[in-house]
Amino acid sequence: MNGSIKKTALEDIIFSFLPPREGYGKRVREAMSQAVKNGGKRIRPLLMGGTYRLFSDGDEERERRLLWPFQASMEMIHSYSLVHDDLPAIDNDELRRGQPTTWKLFGEGMAVIAGDGLLNHAYLILARALLGLEEEDHKRAFIRSMERLAHHSGVDGMIGGQTADILLTGKIPSPDEIDYIYQNKTGALLKASMGIGAILGGAGLEQEAGIEKIAACLGMAYQIRDDILDVESSPELLGKPVLSDDKNNKITYVSLYGMEEAKKEAERLGQEALELLVRISPEKGELYALMEGLLHRKK
Repeated sequence: MNGSIKKTALEDIIFSFLPPREGYGKRVREAMSQAVKNGGKRIRPLLMGGTYRLFSDGDEERERRLLWPFQASMEMIHSYSLVHDDLPAIDNDELRRGQPTTWKLFGEGMAVIAGDGLLNHAYLILARALLGLEEEDHKRAFIRSMERLAHHSGVDGMIGGQTADILLTGKIPSPDEIDYIYQNKTGALLKASMGIGAILGGAGLEQEAGIEKIAACLGMAYQIRDDILDVESSPELLGKPVLSDDKNNKITYVSLYGMEEAKKEAERLGQEALELLVRISPEKGELYALMEGLLHRKK
């Protein structure tokens, strides 16, 4: 299967977990659905799936019961974070993936509660899936993965990075501060995705630690690449405004170190991530190809 077919099949899985658009909450359910269905590269659930299959035995039923709920939940958590990031109180963005952002379509108040709804629905999906598991080893892996997701999406992960990003807006961060923002605001969900894939797939503890290092390098390289594209790309290609960091008075790796150094560091980190993956799996399979594509993306 090629990448586009994989993405299409994955989206069918994710969309099947969305709540039905009906009842008194129909409007917020519509906003939640729009936020998830509004395009996107589905990077996090794709990485989760690629990592899972690196270690799994190919049991399709196990993949459906363990992996699918986490892929859907991860994309809903990622989508909620984007809905809130786009709000006037934070980044004040009106375009996301070439379409009006959720708050532009539904209003600020509805966008806030749509994001809240997606976060809560993500854990409802997982709780229901866990209740249906019988095998003790599956339950343990599932619970460990839930802890990993909550940790990396919370105040010690994504939200912590977002907090530092807001507090440092208009200021010049230290190298440690900008590393913290990148490793958490962007990198945390990538680490969660690959870590969960490893746990659910049956990786050993040493392999899990290796995946954690790979994800940390990938997360930094991915965000630096994002900074580069924000300067060098176009709204038509990216599907969102460019120079948005400059507009919001945010210091990035590019503005702090310069374009040439940013490109060198993104290349170095990306190469390190790929080399670490080859140590775990010498065959350059699905996960390697996916990571390589992300590291050299144009949008």
